[in-house]
Amino acid sequence: MTAAPGDQPIRDAATMILLRRTARESSVLMGMRGASAVFMPSKYVFPGGAVDAADAAAPLASPLDGLHRDRLLKEPRDVSPVPHAIAAAALRELAEETGLLIGRKDGPASTWPGYAETGLSPSASALQYVFRAITPPGRPRRFDAYFFVADAAEICGDPDDFGRACDELSHLHWVPLHQARALDLPFITEVVLAEIAELAGAVSHDTPLPQPDTVPFFDNRGHAPRFAQIA
Repeated sequence: MTAAPGDQPIRDAATMILLRRTARESSVLMGMRGASAVFMPSKYVFPGGAVDAADAAAPLASPLDGLHRDRLLKEPRDVSPVPHAIAAAALRELAEETGLLIGRKDGPASTWPGYAETGLSPSASALQYVFRAITPPGRPRRFDAYFFVADAAEICGDPDDFGRACDELSHLHWVPLHQARALDLPFITEVVLAEIAELAGAVSHDTPLPQPDTVPFFDNRGHAPRFAQIA
């Protein structure tokens, strides 16, 4: 579907939700976009950003799980998305915006900042595809955003060390789930937080996160919004 005259084209984007679980509470990593940002200024968001052309060829130590790869291919726009590129973008944006890495030592060499210095190769096997949303028409930027969740236990190194982060997000910190919705959030982030709280509450903190039965999809390709569940 092409953009309407005067409307912005839709770009693929990837968002990473890191979930830190303890016996006491679950937290998510969030940061605040700058006041001068064109898209969602001064809002608290998860790390993420647009998929770059180079992400399709980025070397990964392990690919996205088959279930999530297959779900990413459903409900395409004009052409099918590239699951490898979307998962790679999520890992790259996480490294750039927070300095946190999810990877392994036994994979192909990576030139991404953080990974290159540590000898780690980014790994997508721990990522779960949990949400999708297309920005409505009329916004200054439009994205087809794919949201992934990963357990903070997958982070290589100190999860509180943001020393390698760029300056795109400020006030990076782990926010308890029960407090996160009190922040100044985009609407879609509020919806995603509710989904993540349900996912985290389905199991104890010391067991793996469950695979979601379906992926909620806020489809705003046209001027009439549509909600679907991707199975």
